[in-house]
Amino acid sequence: MNIIILDGYTLNPGDLNWEGFERIGKCTIYDRTAMDQPNEVIERIGDAEIVITNKTPISREVIEACPHIKYIGILATGYNVIDTQAALEKEIIVTNVPTYGTHAVGQFAIALLLEICHHIGHHSQQVKEGAWANNLDWCFWDYPLIELLGKTMGIIGFGSIGQATGTIAKAMGMNVLACDPYPSNNGKLIATYVNIDTLFEQADVIVLHSPLLPSSEGIINKSNIEKMKHDVIIINNSRGALIVEQDLAEALNNRRVQAAGLDVVTTEPIRADNPLLYARNCIITPHISWASKESRARLMAVAVRNLQVFLQGMPVNVVNRR
Repeated sequence: MNIIILDGYTLNPGDLNWEGFERIGKCTIYDRTAMDQPNEVIERIGDAEIVITNKTPISREVIEACPHIKYIGILATGYNVIDTQAALEKEIIVTNVPTYGTHAVGQFAIALLLEICHHIGHHSQQVKEGAWANNLDWCFWDYPLIELLGKTMGIIGFGSIGQATGTIAKAMGMNVLACDPYPSNNGKLIATYVNIDTLFEQADVIVLHSPLLPSSEGIINKSNIEKMKHDVIIINNSRGALIVEQDLAEALNNRRVQAAGLDVVTTEPIRADNPLLYARNCIITPHISWASKESRARLMAVAVRNLQVFLQGMPVNVVNRR
């Protein structure tokens, strides 16, 4: 069994191992493969039966040029980089890894919020640069410090990750609202389900945990921002395109939005001309919510298991069933 891993570095930069795949067959691992060079993808896949990818696209062109492919495993939950219809036509099974990072992503959403509330990194740096030692008072702060007790968090997208975030927020004494097309009994134990306009109007903090759908793309835009509280905080570690970035940047700069904490942007890596890079009170991290070692180890284990059960004729986590 010939296995090609096209872009393994982000999952395993050296602190995990590939033994699970290597026990299954001959395994060739590339740290990265050019995302915009289908000829390189085709060349690297060659006559391999098993292709493992994270963000390297597997297009119809690639699928048609590599007739030996039997299985494509995605090292992620999202599978938009695969032409699943072309794979289905060629009877290629495509699998993903769902729910591996639920708690890590929920934890990171809260971390972004707490950094906005306290600016711990900034104040630590100020101390190291001598600002405290040279201060006339026994304490100082450069930003307003925010207490979350009694405030309202509105979560757009209340699946497993949204519920993980909501559970932490509730434990901190926040009221939790949720907007999701599929309310669940478990979700009702954590939050009050409301429509989107009610969430915009009542939330002090808005957290995005929604998949990117036609109905959710650009949901944070100038029109909807006008429905929000004037000191609202916006957190997004879901999908960058949920936000119209120019609209949010303008709202931050004119103080219509108090602050934003973002782990994702529309184009990644971030472009130098992204307006949010220069926006007031905007924290941006480089898409790392998912990347705790524990989370990546779970992802690796599920990806290996997906391949094992496929080879046993019992595929799971298939995203292109008829």
